[in-house]
Amino acid sequence: MTTADAPLSSVRSPARQPRDPDDAGSSGPARPGPPKSRSTKPGPSKQDGHRVRPPLRHRLKRDRALLLFCLPGVLYFVLFFYLPLAGNVVAFQDYQPFLGFKDSPFVGLANFTALLAEPDFWSAVSNTLQITVIQLLLYFPAPIALALLLNSLISEKVKRFIQTIVYLPHFLSWVVVVAMFKQVLGGAGSVTTLLMEHGVSIGNVMTNPDTFKLLITAQAIWKDCGWGTIIFLASIASIDMGQYESAAMDGAGWLRRIWHITLPGIRPVILMLLILRLGDILSVGFEQIMLQRDAVGSDAAEVMDTYVYYHGVVDGDWGMSTAAGLMKGVIGFALILAANKLAHRFGEQGVYR
Repeated sequence: MTTADAPLSSVRSPARQPRDPDDAGSSGPARPGPPKSRSTKPGPSKQDGHRVRPPLRHRLKRDRALLLFCLPGVLYFVLFFYLPLAGNVVAFQDYQPFLGFKDSPFVGLANFTALLAEPDFWSAVSNTLQITVIQLLLYFPAPIALALLLNSLISEKVKRFIQTIVYLPHFLSWVVVVAMFKQVLGGAGSVTTLLMEHGVSIGNVMTNPDTFKLLITAQAIWKDCGWGTIIFLASIASIDMGQYESAAMDGAGWLRRIWHITLPGIRPVILMLLILRLGDILSVGFEQIMLQRDAVGSDAAEVMDTYVYYHGVVDGDWGMSTAAGLMKGVIGFALILAANKLAHRFGEQGVYR
């Protein structure tokens, strides 16, 4: 009997595969799809083409380790930086400590008017700006230059040894640093005595008002220059070494490699630190200058920070000193905004977008 003569019941039809509901209108057997995931972890879902964020409690549970790690730093800034901002109300009051913020009389802008008419205030502003300009010209480029020199060393052992040496002064207090400079450059210091034995008299550098601004800049360079190289060395390490190899094959010397590869590679970091430094343009080191103010006199050493201290804490003029501190903060904040905007105009990222 042939196949054509076989009964219909003996001819088996292929098994019908279940169709996907989405393919109900299509013809032909349905294709098996990928296995469905049975994960129960909460994750971002999509709704109307947009990614939906998970609930807040899920995010807090997911990031609890990171949040606990950041909690001490957040509390530090809240307690010592943000909460004290409420004390700026003293700048608009005739503040008396025994009356408190609530009962001290409100005087409006009288403290600012009296501050701008104070000759000592403008002398402090002038000294502060002079020191800031000198430090921007001498102190700010010093860590960059030292980082470039350290990066040029071939031996890793020598590089680490020098790094350890130049980092150490950062951990010394200003009391120790000023005492060391006095033993070297003071009236009976070792360098002063040695030069006098050879017929060269430089006098007492530590009490000379004319060289005081250069002196404190030199102290800042000696103390913090090595520590400042850390971020620049990290930025240099992120530059692709293939660029240096290609430049060397093209005949570029070490100076051209620094100018065309290294400096452009660390330019965003340099601009970011420069912007942050402009925010502290009226802060030039309270403790360092406070320790040497009496030796050179207030005419050369009075800056904004010492002015606020002596007029507020010592003389008890809380309102005027708070007004001076508030003006310093507002000017620094405005300079950060302006410098960051200028960086955006030149195509750099700046501190924030």
